[in-house]
Amino acid sequence: MSSGFIGAKSGQTAPGMGVRAAVVYALVAHRLSMFYDNGYWMTSAQGATLCSEWLLDAGHHVSQAERKFLSEVSDQVATQIKTTLTRQAGLYMAHELMESLDPRYVSEIGATVMDECVQVLKSAM
Repeated sequence: MSSGFIGAKSGQTAPGMGVRAAVVYALVAHRLSMFYDNGYWMTSAQGATLCSEWLLDAGHHVSQAERKFLSEVSDQVATQIKTTLTRQAGLYMAHELMESLDPRYVSEIGATVMDECVQVLKSAM
């Protein structure tokens, strides 16, 4: 994930809802990709570490509790998706979400998942 994806500006701290939702979305994409491509489910700690790396690269400084929270929200969304899809559909979904991490790639599926990320994030806050 690039800092351009999450709309960050250098030196910025305390990311807002848009940045949080983007991080959750990217973690969902990575969780599903790892699961469908490698049969491995990312742990909450691994998700928090990725979250930390992405946010630091974007100039955001967040607490460990916030990173863990975002990781857990992404786990919730990814689990919801995983339990509703066949393996073939899951492979397609994971690929589509990873492609849509590029801001130039337009994806209706990605937009739907982003909306779900925002809703779950709002309800968890």
